[in-house]
Amino acid sequence: MNITEQDCLFMREAIRLANESVKRGGGPFGAVIVKDGKIVAGSSNSVTIDNDPTAHAEVKTIREACRRLGTFDLSGCTIYTSCEPCPMCLGAIYWAHLDRIYYGNHRGDAAEISFADDFIYDELAKPFTERAVPIIPLLRDEALESFRLWTEKTDKTEY
Repeated sequence: MNITEQDCLFMREAIRLANESVKRGGGPFGAVIVKDGKIVAGSSNSVTIDNDPTAHAEVKTIREACRRLGTFDLSGCTIYTSCEPCPMCLGAIYWAHLDRIYYGNHRGDAAEISFADDFIYDELAKPFTERAVPIIPLLRDEALESFRLWTEKTDKTEY
């Protein structure tokens, strides 16, 4: 993969957003999404500011890019994030269909400052019965009705 000076400029913007976040009382994470060589959205972590555990830079940036572009599909876009995405953010990036991820710090760097995600990766590899948070199946037969309705719907928007 050939890294360009423009890639470095976009990463520096994600890093700038992370630095500004720390100064405002947020977490040390920033991200930007780029389409056709232009930044369409950028944000930083505001978990503690907003009292929202999902307010990670990548998730907030995906939401803003989708709003601005009027779509839930960010194919054709690239995300630059100041740190390797956590499992939640990585999932959101895949669901948004972003083409590429550039990151600054790796998850080991984050773990060194007490932002460790390895426990989530470890949990995902365990059977439900061995996980720290119980996962209990309930009313599957009733819940399947939604899936039946979806399957039969002829005017649905696939995603």
